[in-house]
Amino acid sequence: MIRATITHALLAMALLFTQPALSLAAEAIEPEPLQERAGQVVGELLSRYHYNDLQTNDQLSEEVYRAYFDALDPRRFYFTAADLEAFADRSDRLDDEIRTGRLDTAYAIFERYRQRVNERSDHALDVLGSGLDFNSAETLELDRSDVDWAGSSEELDELWRKRVVNDALTQKLNGREVEEIKASLAGRYKRLSRTLSQYTAEDVFQVFMTAWAGEFDPHSSYMSPRTSENFDINMRLSLEGIGALLSNEGEFVEIVELIAGGPAETSGQLKAGDRIVGVGQEPNDIQDVVGWRLADVVDLIRGPKGSEVHLRILPSARGSDSRERVITLTRNTIELEEQAARAEVREVEREEGLERIGVIEIPAFYADFGAANAGDEDYRSTTRDVSELLASEALADIDGLVIDLRGNAGGSLEEAVRMTGLFIDQGPVVQVHRSNGRREVLTDPAAEPAIYDGPLGVLVDGRSASASEIFAAAMQDYGRGVVMGDQTFGKGTVQTLVGLERFGVGDEQTPSGRLKLTIAKFYRINGESTQLEGVTPDLEMPYPQASDSMGERAADNALPWDTIRSADYVRIGRLDGLINTLRRHHQQRLRLDPALQAVAGEASRLEAERDRTRVSLNEAERRAEIDAAEAARLAAVNAQLTAYGREPLDSLDGLEPDMVPDVLLDEAVEVVADLAELQAGGTPRMVGRLSPVQAAAR
Repeated sequence: MIRATITHALLAMALLFTQPALSLAAEAIEPEPLQERAGQVVGELLSRYHYNDLQTNDQLSEEVYRAYFDALDPRRFYFTAADLEAFADRSDRLDDEIRTGRLDTAYAIFERYRQRVNERSDHALDVLGSGLDFNSAETLELDRSDVDWAGSSEELDELWRKRVVNDALTQKLNGREVEEIKASLAGRYKRLSRTLSQYTAEDVFQVFMTAWAGEFDPHSSYMSPRTSENFDINMRLSLEGIGALLSNEGEFVEIVELIAGGPAETSGQLKAGDRIVGVGQEPNDIQDVVGWRLADVVDLIRGPKGSEVHLRILPSARGSDSRERVITLTRNTIELEEQAARAEVREVEREEGLERIGVIEIPAFYADFGAANAGDEDYRSTTRDVSELLASEALADIDGLVIDLRGNAGGSLEEAVRMTGLFIDQGPVVQVHRSNGRREVLTDPAAEPAIYDGPLGVLVDGRSASASEIFAAAMQDYGRGVVMGDQTFGKGTVQTLVGLERFGVGDEQTPSGRLKLTIAKFYRINGESTQLEGVTPDLEMPYPQASDSMGERAADNALPWDTIRSADYVRIGRLDGLINTLRRHHQQRLRLDPALQAVAGEASRLEAERDRTRVSLNEAERRAEIDAAEAARLAAVNAQLTAYGREPLDSLDGLEPDMVPDVLLDEAVEVVADLAELQAGGTPRMVGRLSPVQAAAR
């Protein structure tokens, strides 16, 4: 299986470092023989078998040196430039240390990190006790990933003074009293120091080796035994929790991916990039988890199926929106049924009558491998379910079809290949190019006539990844379907898990973890990689939730886009000569349709908001910004509701996700209706935006 969403942020669960040690001197952590041997093996595996042929030399050593400091202090709140200089004479020795089974420098740098965290924790408590000013004209830069390291401890003192004010103001803006805020933040800052005192040699090793592997590509990572266990649970989708993949980003636990069909995804209240700042079993007893280790937050979120967990959420770090909100989710086991493909029919009124356009939503590419391996001939899979839907009475006599892959982060490669076969007669689907130079062409295994050969559209967004990109690219390369939406994620690499026990490191009683290793890349049948660039839609749509910060293009050390030779295939070409006409009609609707205009306006506003990473520390200014953002959001929602003939809302309170029309899906339906008319030899002419049937259905 492949999962595009297991990004560096997830697999760097190594960055679970945010609950540091007491201000008392803690005993220095030393590497154990198990880590020393594991470091040798991981370094050798990466050097010999990773797709990116990097030599383990002084240059790699120096790059890892910088990456390790970034991994420990991604927002540059702790180290000074002098700290990096203090170990600079060892920066080109890390490769030699790895080869000889020594980790002295890595653990020494970690000890310096603990020292700096202790100092910052004490200083933050001093600031908190000296009074807070919410009336200044000062600002704070939230995105500090690319700023210079502080030149002195005095510079960090000033930075932390502003940070404490911002932390307090964020809570004050959410209705908390000053004394409650001070108690909450005092606990948080003490915890920053206390957590690191609980670190083990394995924890330090994971941070360092993930930084090492991350220099090869963002999807390679060392996973400790505990992280490996969590990874297996996520892959089996049997987690009794909220159904989200999490990572540490600085002191925050951040949502990396929502698992299709899970409580977090179905709630419609969470998105990738949101930060979990509090967890509680009761709504009035939510524990601040800023600065906690990731594994401890995961343990707190998990619980019995059917029980409730209450999360305090802070929106994505990009943008100045500081409104926390509390959401309640009911824990549940993520069953295959909840990820299953589902279908509906939407009707579009045209001059010649109603066009019936089917929609099949596919949240993930899944297969019940357990049932298949047990010999069950009726095991569930994406291909089987989509095939049954296409043959069902519900989709009988449709004039066109939309495959909705928005948010589909991938899954089974085999299912992506097999499902492609439902829409082509035969031929290759994707190419796999391995690190040893071997090329493999994966072909439609059925080699039978297409089950559906009518007008087809594929709807994607920035979260459509891996297997989704393979299917969309194949439809585009064959000229079989029009791809609509936003640039896809761009995850075109293949990973394998390597247990270190196979190389004599540890055993069943003393597990040593695993290496997630990138060994191949995916290529379209036309020879172009899906890596980095993803799939570019034929028709672009505005996406309010789009964010390049979550895609492969934002990842450090992402493998490049490139090409290999084309596979031997015959383009069906049913769209040849039609795309320009489809684009012209689509762009006309984008200009004239009030609902689409509202979505486009909201997308532009949110993009500007994400780019604005400097926030005011003045309470009045921040409240005005929040009020303006809420008013703009309400106006966008009401514009869409009004366009659909619905009553506008007085406020955003109580707004449920299903109350907002799916404007982009409706536009995809319009495009496929255009395509159906063009392929039937007619000229698309829209009669009104909505038919009475549509208006009633929405």
